Amino acid sequence: MQAATRSARPRVVVFDFDGVLVRGDTFGLFMRDRYAHGGWRKALVLLASPWLLVLLLVSRRRCLRALVHIGLLGVGRARYRALAEGFAAALVHRPHQFYREGIATLRRYLAAGDRVVVVTGCEETLARGVLEGLGVSPVEIVASHLTAGRLGMRSGWHNVGRAKLEALAAYGVEGWQVAYTDSLQDVPLLAVATEAVLVNGSPKLCKQVEKALGRSVTRVEWR
Repeated sequence: MQAATRSARPRVVVFDFDGVLVRGDTFGLFMRDRYAHGGWRKALVLLASPWLLVLLLVSRRRCLRALVHIGLLGVGRARYRALAEGFAAALVHRPHQFYREGIATLRRYLAAGDRVVVVTGCEETLARGVLEGLGVSPVEIVASHLTAGRLGMRSGWHNVGRAKLEALAAYGVEGWQVAYTDSLQDVPLLAVATEAVLVNGSPKLCKQVEKALGRSVTRVEWR
């Protein structure tokens, strides 16, 4: 009876988001849109450029966090949600913005009754808005989070690399059978999976991932 119960359990399949389902960096596209529609923000970045240059020399991540803070200056939680959802709704109508094979593959897992979890460095409201706009459901999302500060929304949990394992564990997911990614940073995610799938990976990247894992991966080319 126990063996039958185990075999009846759905597989857990994890998908990266950017580079696997979406072309490019979704949150980066959102932030570029914020700057494109905020001239004073660009002026503030120009004034702060010496400080930003120092940050860039010390840590690229710190520099990007500062740009996020400037881009969301004066934007509270409710306003951010409205902006992110509005951007997501517009993004899903952009031509050639998504990998059709990736979306179709995700939908096939859902149709088969598997548990699908999208684990991403993209911010949660934005990622959820995109997936809902594409009509992909029910999909669980484990993503990055912003926090509300006195001057606006700020970078919080950055869900990349090994942090994805921590976030999944906190969410209650500690094992998965299949993992899809396009990034070397996700080697910890692939290491847990029975089947590791590299999306649109170059031969060089494939060799790097396989060397880090100590085993072969499945390669797919999605357009």
